Amino acid sequence: MSTKPEVPALSLEEQVTEIIAEGVAASPTTPTKKAWQRFRRHPLAVIGLAMFLAIVLLALAAPLIDRYPPNEINLADKFQAPSWEHWLGTDRVGRDIWSRTLHGGRVSLAVGFIAAFMAMTIGTFFGAISGYYGGNVDTGVMRFTDIMMTFPRVVIMLTVATFIGQSIRNVILLIGLFSWMGTARLVRGQVLSIREEQFVLAARSLGVRDRNIIFSHVLPSVAAPLLATLTFAISAAILLEAGLSFLGVGIPLPTASWGNMLESARSLDVLQDGPWIWVPPAIMILLTVLSINFIGDGLRDALDPKHII
Repeated sequence: MSTKPEVPALSLEEQVTEIIAEGVAASPTTPTKKAWQRFRRHPLAVIGLAMFLAIVLLALAAPLIDRYPPNEINLADKFQAPSWEHWLGTDRVGRDIWSRTLHGGRVSLAVGFIAAFMAMTIGTFFGAISGYYGGNVDTGVMRFTDIMMTFPRVVIMLTVATFIGQSIRNVILLIGLFSWMGTARLVRGQVLSIREEQFVLAARSLGVRDRNIIFSHVLPSVAAPLLATLTFAISAAILLEAGLSFLGVGIPLPTASWGNMLESARSLDVLQDGPWIWVPPAIMILLTVLSINFIGDGLRDALDPKHII
């Protein structure tokens, strides 16, 4: 008659370690971790994040890795093709394209981020007020938003820029003040559904101020779609800055930006005989916008409320 081998008893320390390990394994994953796991399963989003971080690091490290001052004029070396001395060549007044591309990235990225945050702030404010109060407030705010959306944005920005002048601050203001409408409509739609939730009704019944309800209960519930929208707003702001600077009403020279570096391509001789002057900033704009859009797609999928448990 066979007998089963006895399992050696675990020591007290081993039992405690096993219980802790089982508890950690059984502990629920936080929504942030779940969102990050879904984001990592989006290969283009991961590639876009790595690409965007590399571009940001290059821009931040511009003072350390540039070879010449970005605004230094050297007529003896003007309009030179890429060489060991000037990795990306020089422009028509001898400025180093490598240095100007790096420093131009700092300006373009700064304009894109600040203008996008400004537009998101304005749009969130109007959308939250419109969706929360409803009625005449909603009608008035949305009609104003519709009127703003009917204007050809670029034409209005060009017209205003000719009167207020060229500066980095003015470009940020123009982009921010004429880019908030889509965010307002998005936030309004989210708030219209959230304001009828039980936790909002309970806060109202307890006499909590509307301002506290909006900032403490309503807006945090809109944060997920806003975060995804912010990425697309940044890429749109970068493109708008490039367009305004290309048309000569954006970032003023000699300050370098990717947009005003492209402006030189309006000259036929540069367009045909000096591609090294405008191709680097064009590639940087393309890679930056593409990477941000990839990140936005990944965030939209990762933060989809239908998947958050």
